[in-house]
Amino acid sequence: MQLNPIIDTHSHLYHKQFQEDMDLVIARAKEAGLSDIYLPNIDLESIEPMLRLEEKDPDFFHAAMGLHPSHVDETFEKVLYEMEAWLSKRDFAAIGEAGIDLYWDKTYAEQQKDALRTQCGWAAKWQKPIILHTREATEETIALIEDELKKHTFHGVFHCFGGDAIQAKKIMEMGFYLGIGGVVTFKNTNLPDILREVGMSRIVLETDSPYLAPIPYRGKRNESSYTAFVADKLADVYNCSLEEICRTTTENAKKLYQA
Repeated sequence: MQLNPIIDTHSHLYHKQFQEDMDLVIARAKEAGLSDIYLPNIDLESIEPMLRLEEKDPDFFHAAMGLHPSHVDETFEKVLYEMEAWLSKRDFAAIGEAGIDLYWDKTYAEQQKDALRTQCGWAAKWQKPIILHTREATEETIALIEDELKKHTFHGVFHCFGGDAIQAKKIMEMGFYLGIGGVVTFKNTNLPDILREVGMSRIVLETDSPYLAPIPYRGKRNESSYTAFVADKLADVYNCSLEEICRTTTENAKKLYQA
């Protein structure tokens, strides 16, 4: 077990898949060395279970508020109005999970962009980082963020980064971080080569639980304790000690979340 604490910067542990064994999942996360878990919101229905989980251990869990692009439809403006009311009522660790997802359905692509612009405005207004989801839309998201940075001052993280080295460097130059999870352990990914090229100065660990479990659990339910497998892989990628990975990514996560 590593001596330095590690942080899961992106986990949906409030998901119904964890209802039966939540206490065990939390215990395993702490045993694996986690000091903090950040909980991005996805829609109106996820707010209550997310906040209920945060209440269990508010020093360990940190809720974010936002609308996932896959949940954007013709009602998105009403949903954002209700979410903004939440932001006015209490403090949240971040804005998100926001972004653009063109993988499953492009029907609401323009609405996704409008929703993302609104949430960038929230990040600037409340001075909170924005958590970005960019499936099949890394270039589109970078372009939109570049435009928004001309109007606002904010920062954030490209969660589950899956772009190329040029995009990674551009993201880092914008002052954003790269969220790295289980995908880096997969055999069919070139992500390790990209990470070696760009360095670890803006890398943070994540799981995206219950999705994208790392090897040796690929295809099964992911959980925050598996952040340790991502850290192990990054130590191999960067040819450094696990202790250095844990220290660097934890420092990065604290800068990202202003913790």
